[in-house]
Formats: sequence, structure tokens, C-alpha cells
Amino acid sequence: MPLLEVSAVTVSYGGNRALDGVGMSAERGAVTGLIGPNGAGKSTLFDVVSGLRRPQAGRVVLGGRDVTRLGPARRCRHGLARTFQRLELFGRLSVRDNLLVAAELGPERRRARQMADGLLDRLELTGIADTRADNLPTGVARLVEVGRAMAVRPELLLLDEPAAGQDGEETERFAALLRSLAADGTAVVLVEHDMGLVMGVCDEVYVLDLGKVIAVGPPEVIRNDETVLAAYLGDV
Repeated sequence: MPLLEVSAVTVSYGGNRALDGVGMSAERGAVTGLIGPNGAGKSTLFDVVSGLRRPQAGRVVLGGRDVTRLGPARRCRHGLARTFQRLELFGRLSVRDNLLVAAELGPERRRARQMADGLLDRLELTGIADTRADNLPTGVARLVEVGRAMAVRPELLLLDEPAAGQDGEETERFAALLRSLAADGTAVVLVEHDMGLVMGVCDEVYVLDLGKVIAVGPPEVIRNDETVLAAYLGDV
């Protein structure tokens, strides 16, 4: 059974449907990609899965439990964490304290400092642990945000454009991190415009366009899907 199952989700803004009967799933130990042009509905779907927006129709099942009517805090307690397209760090806190705040809310809060220090090491951030978050370059700040999400030990991790602002070397290290998270058994769902990263790290890819899923499959299939090429990928 997939860890995450989204079924027939519909979200409307006025007379416009941002999501129209969308379904998707995410497996433990896998990286699932969610791609599509701007305005396709990717972030809206993340809002539905994380509990920030209730759909007009459809349901969200997490770990076999219907969580459609649960708020974000309760979904977090059921093992969900996410990042946002817009950076949401505590700018006046250090890198370490950003991780520590999240770790103190997680299931291993008694080991919060040890958890934070372990994440600093895993993310290769120890050298800037005492740097204020608002002094970080964008690519590094996004990595700290991912670390903060990791600090609550999620079973399902939703990442919304986490590689934005990263250079080539940073993106390669980030790809390795995603693979290691999947190897740990985490279900990772990745919204990302860097197609090299998506095609290189994802096990399965969902393509959204105008609020509908137009294709699902492994990267090698999506890369050559004529509908996807016409809607989004072009000559990728």
C-alpha cells in the first residue's frame, strides 16, 4: 500500500478549477516527481496534501488513514512535513537554531540537540551552524529549510522547488541527499523545475497541466511522452 494516496481531488477558485479530479500516490523508499508548467496546480496539490487547503471533492489518505479533514498540525503528527516555494526560514535565528526549533517539535524532542547536530553533519552545514539564516545565499537557505523539515523525522516529505538557487555542484549533492532519504524509507514528493534533477533522481513522475494529470510513469517514459513534450518539456 502506498504511504500517500490522493484520490479525485478537486479545488476551485471561483469558477476556475485549479485541480480537477487529481489522483496520485507516493511509496515509501521512493522519490516521486510532480512537474508541470506554472499554474498547473502543483503547489495547490501540496496545500491539499499538507492540510492547508480543503478540497471541494476527493480525499487524502496517509499511512492508511483518511486525513482529508485534518489540519496541518495533526498531519505533521501523522508523519508529514513540507517545504514551500517561498523560503520560510526564521531569518534571525542561526542555522542550528532553525533545525533545533523543528527537532523540539518532533517525535524525538528529548534528543533535539543531538538531532540538530546530526542534521548539520549530514547536510554539510556544520561550518555555518552559527550563521544567521537571513545571511545565507538562496541555495544554502533552501537546504536548511529541507533540514528543518527532516528534523521532525517525517515519513512523507513534500519538497516544493527545493533546488531553486542551487548551483550545479549543490544540486548534485542535493540529488544524493534525496536518494539517501529514500534509502532510509522516506516517501519524498518533489516539485521541481530542474528537469535534470527530476529525471535523474525520481522513481516515478506525475505531470500536471491545467489542473489535471496528463501523464504518469518513470522518467524515461515521461521524457518521451508526446503529450508531455507538447505541454511542458519541449526538447528536454
